[in-house]
Amino acid sequence: MRLPRPLPSTIGFYVAKRFLAMIVITFLVCSFLIFVIDLVEMLRQSGKRGTVPGWKVIWLTLLRLPAYTEFLLAFGVLVGSIGALLMLSRKSELAVIRAAGVSAWQFLRPGLAVAFVLGVLSVTLYNPLAASARAYADTLFNEYFGRESNLLSAGQSGAWLRQDGIDGQSVLSAAATARNGMELSGVTAFLFDANGRFKERLDASKANLLDGFWRLENVTVVRPGEEPVKYGSFLLSTYLTPERVSDTLGKAIAISFWELPALIEVAEKAKLSSAALRLQYELLLSRPFLCMAMVLLAATVSLKSFRSGGIQTMVVTGMIGGFGFFLLAEISRQLGAAGLVAPRIAVWFPIALAMIATTTVLLHQEDG
Repeated sequence: MRLPRPLPSTIGFYVAKRFLAMIVITFLVCSFLIFVIDLVEMLRQSGKRGTVPGWKVIWLTLLRLPAYTEFLLAFGVLVGSIGALLMLSRKSELAVIRAAGVSAWQFLRPGLAVAFVLGVLSVTLYNPLAASARAYADTLFNEYFGRESNLLSAGQSGAWLRQDGIDGQSVLSAAATARNGMELSGVTAFLFDANGRFKERLDASKANLLDGFWRLENVTVVRPGEEPVKYGSFLLSTYLTPERVSDTLGKAIAISFWELPALIEVAEKAKLSSAALRLQYELLLSRPFLCMAMVLLAATVSLKSFRSGGIQTMVVTGMIGGFGFFLLAEISRQLGAAGLVAPRIAVWFPIALAMIATTTVLLHQEDG
């Protein structure tokens, strides 16, 4: 049996550069479109809430951009890989490589390696950068437009946070937050004893999260059978810490990959739901493999020769397949967020299914 010839390193680097260039171009084009759309929204906000200098609006939009574009990588890998393979095919470079005895699996390895490395860099470097930029952008948004951007709830009843501390369990409600959830305003807290019986209600204008406790200001304390008592400040114990829980009241997507494991541990210790955090952690862990799955999906529709025609049909088929996968992944993610499926299964099942399906199709196309 004749073994396939190994892919020469020169050709491997050439193919990898093709993949990298097309993926980066696709990512930059999509990022520019998102930047323009968000800039228009920021200009609208500026017009409604007071005049803000144009350079400040642009700077704020740029800070928000990494958080919005972080999830474009998989789409960029899909479209970029289709473009790279079609370009190699159009110039008959794939035909020459195949004629040299190189199989499709071999010349796809550089593309898979590029996708995997980009996925790892996205998780370990780009994600923390996006989280930091998003936090700073929220601060500037509050400063420029004079309001809190991180509302706990859009409803009239507010959102409720159950926590635990040395003094027992308590339930907090707040109208809005600042400093990434470390400062609350319009606070109402209900305190319970070790047996779960109601002890007292606290109404405060503001609360700041410090090391091991909330510091409430301008507090009115109401206990059963007693007259309300007012205090200038009041300390409420908690297991939440400023270093680890600044984003627990915000969105999981705004938390750095490196902070998630410790934040999950602290959230569970404080008896908060960690499902959203675990789901986000699994999404980040799976991103390199998601990018590899997109390369395989692109290969199933892009390896046909230009001379045989039907290129437009192949591209449309690849895009439909990509959107179908993203729809399945989103449905699975929502099931995980609702607690109907374990976060790990919700994230990894669509990726495993995509890899198995695309590998099967490629085996059929290449080996019959």
